[in-house]
Amino acid sequence: MDAIEYPYGRLPEAGGSEEIVPGVRWVRMPLPFALDHINLWLLADGDTWTAVDTGIAMETLQDSWRKLLPGHPLSRIIVTHFHPDHLGLAAWLVERTGATLWISQGEYTTSQMIRHQIASYSIPAMLQFFQGHGLDTARLEALAVRGNSYGKGVPAVPTTYRRLFDGEDIVIGGRAWRTMVGHGHAPEHMSLYCAELGILISGDMLLPRISTNISAVASNPDGDPLRLFLDSLQRLKALPADTLVFPSHGRPFRGLHVRIAELEAHHEARCAELVAACEAPKTAADLIPVIFQRELGDAHQTMFAMGETIAHLKYLEHAQRLRCATENGISRYAVPN
Repeated sequence: MDAIEYPYGRLPEAGGSEEIVPGVRWVRMPLPFALDHINLWLLADGDTWTAVDTGIAMETLQDSWRKLLPGHPLSRIIVTHFHPDHLGLAAWLVERTGATLWISQGEYTTSQMIRHQIASYSIPAMLQFFQGHGLDTARLEALAVRGNSYGKGVPAVPTTYRRLFDGEDIVIGGRAWRTMVGHGHAPEHMSLYCAELGILISGDMLLPRISTNISAVASNPDGDPLRLFLDSLQRLKALPADTLVFPSHGRPFRGLHVRIAELEAHHEARCAELVAACEAPKTAADLIPVIFQRELGDAHQTMFAMGETIAHLKYLEHAQRLRCATENGISRYAVPN
């Protein structure tokens, strides 16, 4: 297969569901961002259903779930990772249905740390991190005013959970779904692969048209999340080329190997542009326009852009393609002499 194919032309109505294969339903929920939707998945399991992801905590999504639940009673909720559009309604659904939350420990713990603003998972820590990479006062203040928006999208997290490990076989409706942990986008992002159906529920690890956000974070300031992400793609590349991919955003597609090659080329192109821009020392804030050649609309987009630019610079630093020098608390990157 040398091109991406989209076998399903029809999109589910907002808040509605469509059966893709017997026992697997595609649910499309709205989001209040430039990325305006998320795909959720319902897997039949006897007389009940397993949901994969929940949507963000919004009344419109709760209304959609109220309509879905009578025909799809939940016994289990698998959450791919901690981001609000995936975990936001988990506590509400658990309380309403009695379903159990299944999630990796890294995602569950990160959610709690950010919600409760613990240590370097707090807004002040993020602002200090970005300030050290050259972000100006005006944009720092906009991020400060925005506050902990995560707590709005995830107002509560279930008090207990079933911990997921990499390489588990979860039997749902008589079929085995193998858990596959990926890194870079989130600490322990969980994708699910069913060999019997030839389906990968990829979450945010593999999207058909946009590149997943890969951000450096204050809690791991010298980490290399882009390398972790690229390494995780290599693991997904081991799946069959004709695997049907169910992404969290965009339409289901075939062409897994093609898409991975596109993402590898995309990130290498961004890295090459950064190296070319660093003949003289530059901060990450200076270099945002190299990665994002468009106007950033708000503080939300600034946060992602800053995190992603730092992630690419750290990748280049670890690969010794750039060097980092810190003076007066500000880090700048340049091509090695």
